[in-house]
Amino acid sequence: MSTAYHDHTLSLRGLNFHYLDWGTAGRPPFVLLHGGAQTAHSWDDFAPVVRADYHVYALDQRGHGDSDWAADGDYTRHTQAEDVAAFVAERGIAPHLLAGLSMGGINAITYTARYPERVRALIIVDVGPEIEQQGQENIQGFVGIDALDSFEAFVERAHGFNPRRSLDNLRQRLSHNLKQLPSGQWTWKFDQTRRGSGSMRSSLKPEELWQDVGTIGCPTLIVRGGESDILSPAAATRLQAAIPDSRLAVVPGAGHSVMGDNPDGFAAAVQAFLQSLG
Repeated sequence: MSTAYHDHTLSLRGLNFHYLDWGTAGRPPFVLLHGGAQTAHSWDDFAPVVRADYHVYALDQRGHGDSDWAADGDYTRHTQAEDVAAFVAERGIAPHLLAGLSMGGINAITYTARYPERVRALIIVDVGPEIEQQGQENIQGFVGIDALDSFEAFVERAHGFNPRRSLDNLRQRLSHNLKQLPSGQWTWKFDQTRRGSGSMRSSLKPEELWQDVGTIGCPTLIVRGGESDILSPAAATRLQAAIPDSRLAVVPGAGHSVMGDNPDGFAAAVQAFLQSLG
Protein backbone atom coordinates (compact mmCIF):
# COMPACT_ATOMS: atom_id res chain seq x y z
CA MET A 1 0.00 0.00 0.00
CA SER A 2 1.25 3.48 -0.89
CA THR A 3 1.92 5.96 1.91
CA ALA A 4 2.28 8.91 -0.45
CA TYR A 5 0.32 11.35 1.67
CA HIS A 6 1.20 14.35 3.80
CA ASP A 7 -0.23 15.01 7.26
CA HIS A 8 -1.56 18.50 7.89
CA THR A 9 -3.51 20.33 10.58
CA LEU A 10 -5.85 23.29 10.14
CA SER A 11 -7.60 25.43 12.74
CA LEU A 12 -11.28 25.62 11.83
CA ARG A 13 -14.24 26.85 13.87
CA GLY A 14 -12.27 26.78 17.12
CA LEU A 15 -10.88 23.25 16.67
CA ASN A 16 -7.74 21.77 15.12
CA PHE A 17 -8.50 19.38 12.28
CA HIS A 18 -6.04 16.79 11.00
CA TYR A 19 -6.21 15.66 7.39
CA LEU A 20 -4.28 13.63 4.85
CA ASP A 21 -3.34 15.25 1.55
CA TRP A 22 -2.74 12.48 -0.97
CA GLY A 23 -2.22 14.84 -3.94
CA THR A 24 -2.20 15.34 -6.88
CA ALA A 25 -2.13 19.16 -7.06
CA GLY A 26 -3.87 20.60 -10.10
CA ARG A 27 -6.25 17.66 -10.44
CA PRO A 28 -9.99 17.87 -9.60
CA PRO A 29 -10.47 17.84 -5.82
CA PHE A 30 -11.93 14.80 -4.06
CA VAL A 31 -12.86 14.98 -0.35
CA LEU A 32 -13.26 11.78 1.73
CA LEU A 33 -15.17 11.47 5.02
CA HIS A 34 -14.76 8.44 7.30
CA GLY A 35 -17.33 6.67 9.44
CA GLY A 36 -18.00 7.04 13.16
CA ALA A 37 -15.25 5.77 15.48
CA GLN A 38 -12.89 5.66 12.47
CA THR A 39 -10.24 7.98 11.00
CA ALA A 40 -9.10 9.45 7.70
CA HIS A 41 -6.94 6.34 7.31
CA SER A 42 -10.10 4.35 6.57
CA TRP A 43 -9.49 5.48 2.99
CA ASP A 44 -5.86 4.30 2.80
CA ASP A 45 -6.69 1.53 0.32
CA PHE A 46 -8.78 3.77 -1.94
CA ALA A 47 -6.91 7.08 -2.03
CA PRO A 48 -3.82 5.70 -3.84
CA VAL A 49 -6.07 4.31 -6.58
CA VAL A 50 -7.50 7.69 -7.56
CA ARG A 51 -4.74 10.13 -6.60
CA ALA A 52 -3.27 10.16 -10.11
CA ASP A 53 -6.49 11.66 -11.45
CA TYR A 54 -7.71 13.66 -8.44
CA HIS A 55 -6.37 15.81 -5.63
CA VAL A 56 -7.48 13.67 -2.70
CA TYR A 57 -8.10 14.92 0.81
CA ALA A 58 -9.14 12.66 3.72
CA LEU A 59 -10.35 14.52 6.81
CA ASP A 60 -10.31 13.42 10.45
CA GLN A 61 -13.71 14.72 11.52
CA ARG A 62 -14.18 16.36 14.90
CA GLY A 63 -13.71 14.01 17.82
CA HIS A 64 -11.91 11.44 15.67
CA GLY A 65 -8.33 10.50 14.85
CA ASP A 66 -5.94 13.38 15.44
CA SER A 67 -8.56 16.12 15.23
CA ASP A 68 -9.72 17.90 18.39
CA TRP A 69 -12.68 16.76 20.44
CA ALA A 70 -15.63 19.14 20.74
CA ALA A 71 -15.64 20.60 24.25
CA ASP A 72 -19.40 21.14 24.04
CA GLY A 73 -20.01 17.59 22.79
CA ASP A 74 -21.59 18.85 19.56
CA TYR A 75 -21.31 16.08 16.95
CA THR A 76 -24.54 16.65 15.06
CA ARG A 77 -24.57 16.08 11.32
CA HIS A 78 -25.25 19.77 10.72
CA THR A 79 -22.24 20.86 12.77
CA GLN A 80 -20.00 18.34 11.04
CA ALA A 81 -21.26 19.48 7.63
CA GLU A 82 -20.24 23.02 8.54
CA ASP A 83 -16.79 21.67 9.46
CA VAL A 84 -16.51 20.29 5.94
CA ALA A 85 -17.63 23.64 4.51
CA ALA A 86 -14.96 25.43 6.57
CA PHE A 87 -12.31 22.94 5.45
CA VAL A 88 -13.22 23.38 1.79
CA ALA A 89 -13.20 27.17 2.13
CA GLU A 90 -9.89 27.28 3.99
CA ARG A 91 -8.18 25.04 1.46
CA GLY A 92 -9.68 27.00 -1.44
CA ILE A 93 -11.14 23.84 -2.94
CA ALA A 94 -13.21 24.37 -6.08
CA PRO A 95 -16.39 22.34 -6.76
CA HIS A 96 -15.35 18.89 -5.70
CA LEU A 97 -16.21 15.24 -5.52
CA LEU A 98 -17.34 14.08 -2.10
CA ALA A 99 -17.46 10.57 -0.63
CA GLY A 100 -18.56 9.52 2.84
CA LEU A 101 -18.96 6.24 4.68
CA SER A 102 -21.61 5.80 7.38
CA MET A 103 -21.42 8.89 9.63
CA GLY A 104 -19.36 10.51 6.91
CA GLY A 105 -22.03 9.62 4.37
CA ILE A 106 -24.70 11.29 6.49
CA ASN A 107 -22.48 14.35 6.82
CA ALA A 108 -21.90 14.30 3.06
CA ILE A 109 -25.65 14.24 2.36
CA THR A 110 -26.16 17.13 4.78
CA TYR A 111 -23.31 19.16 3.27
CA THR A 112 -24.51 18.55 -0.29
CA ALA A 113 -28.02 19.68 0.61
CA ARG A 114 -26.63 22.89 2.12
CA TYR A 115 -23.99 23.61 -0.51
CA PRO A 116 -25.18 22.03 -3.77
CA GLU A 117 -23.06 24.36 -5.86
CA ARG A 118 -19.88 23.00 -4.27
CA VAL A 119 -20.44 19.30 -4.96
CA ARG A 120 -19.69 18.04 -8.46
CA ALA A 121 -20.63 14.44 -7.61
CA LEU A 122 -21.50 12.54 -4.44
CA ILE A 123 -20.65 9.01 -3.27
CA ILE A 124 -22.71 7.68 -0.34
CA VAL A 125 -21.21 4.54 1.17
CA ASP A 126 -23.42 2.08 3.05
CA VAL A 127 -25.73 4.49 4.81
CA GLY A 128 -29.00 6.32 4.33
CA PRO A 129 -32.02 7.60 6.24
CA GLU A 130 -33.00 4.00 7.03
CA ILE A 131 -30.48 2.10 9.17
CA GLU A 132 -30.78 -1.47 10.42
CA GLN A 133 -31.02 -1.58 14.21
CA GLN A 134 -29.17 -4.88 14.59
CA GLY A 135 -26.21 -3.62 12.59
CA GLN A 136 -26.03 -0.46 14.65
CA GLU A 137 -26.11 -2.51 17.84
CA ASN A 138 -23.30 -4.69 16.51
CA ILE A 139 -21.11 -1.63 15.94
CA GLN A 140 -21.94 -0.19 19.35
CA GLY A 141 -21.00 -3.47 20.95
CA PHE A 142 -17.64 -3.45 19.17
CA VAL A 143 -16.62 0.12 19.98
CA GLY A 144 -18.26 0.09 23.41
CA ILE A 145 -15.18 -1.20 25.21
CA ASP A 146 -13.30 1.59 27.02
CA ALA A 147 -9.82 0.05 27.28
CA LEU A 148 -7.90 -3.20 26.81
CA ASP A 149 -4.57 -4.35 28.19
CA SER A 150 -2.68 -4.36 24.89
CA PHE A 151 -2.74 -3.16 21.32
CA GLU A 152 -2.91 -6.76 20.12
CA ALA A 153 -6.00 -7.33 22.25
CA PHE A 154 -7.72 -4.65 20.18
CA VAL A 155 -6.48 -6.28 16.97
CA GLU A 156 -7.92 -9.64 18.06
CA ARG A 157 -11.21 -8.00 19.04
CA ALA A 158 -11.40 -6.23 15.67
CA HIS A 159 -10.66 -9.44 13.79
CA GLY A 160 -13.44 -11.21 15.66
CA PHE A 161 -15.81 -8.40 14.73
CA ASN A 162 -14.73 -8.33 11.07
CA PRO A 163 -12.81 -11.45 9.94
CA ARG A 164 -12.84 -10.18 6.34
CA ARG A 165 -9.78 -8.09 7.22
CA SER A 166 -6.28 -9.47 7.64
CA LEU A 167 -4.52 -9.01 10.94
CA ASP A 168 -1.91 -6.79 9.25
CA ASN A 169 -4.64 -4.61 7.77
CA LEU A 170 -6.28 -4.24 11.17
CA ARG A 171 -2.96 -3.40 12.84
CA GLN A 172 -2.35 -0.65 10.29
CA ARG A 173 -5.80 0.87 10.72
CA LEU A 174 -5.83 0.61 14.51
CA SER A 175 -2.38 2.18 14.75
CA HIS A 176 -4.10 5.45 13.81
CA ASN A 177 -7.19 4.90 15.98
CA LEU A 178 -5.76 3.87 19.35
CA LYS A 179 -3.66 5.53 22.02
CA GLN A 180 -1.87 4.20 25.08
CA LEU A 181 -2.96 5.38 28.50
CA PRO A 182 -0.56 6.18 31.38
CA SER A 183 -1.71 2.90 32.94
CA GLY A 184 -0.27 1.01 29.97
CA GLN A 185 -3.69 0.05 28.65
CA TRP A 186 -4.89 1.04 25.20
CA THR A 187 -8.06 2.92 24.30
CA TRP A 188 -9.81 4.55 21.35
CA LYS A 189 -8.78 7.98 20.11
CA PHE A 190 -12.31 9.00 19.26
CA ASP A 191 -14.36 10.98 21.76
CA GLN A 192 -16.29 8.27 23.55
CA THR A 193 -18.74 10.79 25.00
CA ARG A 194 -20.41 10.56 21.55
CA ARG A 195 -21.91 7.28 22.76
CA GLY A 196 -23.91 9.15 25.37
CA SER A 197 -25.93 11.00 22.73
CA GLY A 198 -27.68 7.79 21.64
CA SER A 199 -27.33 5.53 18.64
CA MET A 200 -27.06 6.69 15.06
CA ARG A 201 -30.49 5.23 14.47
CA SER A 202 -32.23 7.02 17.33
CA SER A 203 -30.56 10.40 16.76
CA LEU A 204 -30.74 10.43 12.97
CA LYS A 205 -34.31 11.78 12.51
CA PRO A 206 -34.86 9.95 9.20
CA GLU A 207 -37.61 12.27 8.00
CA GLU A 208 -35.22 15.24 8.14
CA LEU A 209 -32.46 13.37 6.34
CA TRP A 210 -34.97 12.27 3.67
CA GLN A 211 -35.72 15.96 3.10
CA ASP A 212 -32.03 16.60 2.46
CA VAL A 213 -31.80 13.57 0.19
CA GLY A 214 -34.69 14.98 -1.85
CA THR A 215 -32.69 18.11 -2.68
CA ILE A 216 -29.67 16.29 -4.15
CA GLY A 217 -29.33 17.04 -7.85
CA CYS A 218 -25.72 16.13 -8.61
CA PRO A 219 -24.63 12.75 -10.00
CA THR A 220 -24.64 10.32 -7.09
CA LEU A 221 -23.32 6.82 -6.49
CA ILE A 222 -24.74 4.76 -3.65
CA VAL A 223 -22.44 1.91 -2.62
CA ARG A 224 -23.73 -0.94 -0.48
CA GLY A 225 -21.65 -3.73 0.99
CA GLY A 226 -23.10 -7.01 -0.22
CA GLU A 227 -22.93 -8.37 3.34
CA SER A 228 -23.81 -5.11 5.11
CA ASP A 229 -25.94 -5.25 8.24
CA ILE A 230 -26.44 -1.46 8.22
CA LEU A 231 -27.94 -0.62 4.80
CA SER A 232 -30.46 -3.21 3.69
CA PRO A 233 -31.05 -3.95 -0.02
CA ALA A 234 -34.54 -2.43 0.22
CA ALA A 235 -33.27 0.74 1.94
CA ALA A 236 -30.52 1.13 -0.66
CA THR A 237 -33.07 0.81 -3.46
CA ARG A 238 -35.33 3.42 -1.88
CA LEU A 239 -32.40 5.79 -1.45
CA GLN A 240 -31.38 5.34 -5.08
CA ALA A 241 -34.95 6.00 -6.23
CA ALA A 242 -35.07 9.25 -4.25
CA ILE A 243 -32.09 10.80 -6.05
CA PRO A 244 -32.86 11.44 -9.74
CA ASP A 245 -29.31 11.25 -11.15
CA SER A 246 -28.06 8.25 -9.20
CA ARG A 247 -26.93 4.68 -9.50
CA LEU A 248 -26.54 1.84 -7.01
CA ALA A 249 -23.53 -0.46 -6.79
CA VAL A 250 -23.34 -3.52 -4.54
CA VAL A 251 -19.84 -4.69 -3.64
CA PRO A 252 -19.66 -8.43 -2.89
CA GLY A 253 -17.63 -9.78 0.00
CA ALA A 254 -17.92 -6.52 1.91
CA GLY A 255 -19.72 -5.59 5.08
CA HIS A 256 -20.36 -2.05 6.27
CA SER A 257 -16.78 -0.77 5.83
CA VAL A 258 -16.93 -1.43 2.13
CA MET A 259 -13.72 0.21 0.91
CA GLY A 260 -11.60 -1.71 3.42
CA ASP A 261 -13.41 -5.05 3.26
CA ASN A 262 -13.15 -5.35 -0.55
CA PRO A 263 -10.83 -2.60 -1.77
CA ASP A 264 -10.69 -3.81 -5.36
CA GLY A 265 -14.46 -4.21 -5.64
CA PHE A 266 -15.08 -0.79 -4.11
CA ALA A 267 -12.51 0.91 -6.34
CA ALA A 268 -13.97 -0.73 -9.45
CA ALA A 269 -17.48 0.48 -8.60
CA VAL A 270 -16.32 4.02 -7.91
CA GLN A 271 -14.08 4.24 -10.96
CA ALA A 272 -16.90 3.14 -13.23
CA PHE A 273 -18.98 5.98 -11.75
CA LEU A 274 -16.18 8.51 -12.12
CA GLN A 275 -15.69 7.55 -15.75
CA SER A 276 -19.39 8.20 -16.39
CA LEU A 277 -18.99 11.82 -15.26
CA GLY A 278 -17.06 12.71 -18.38
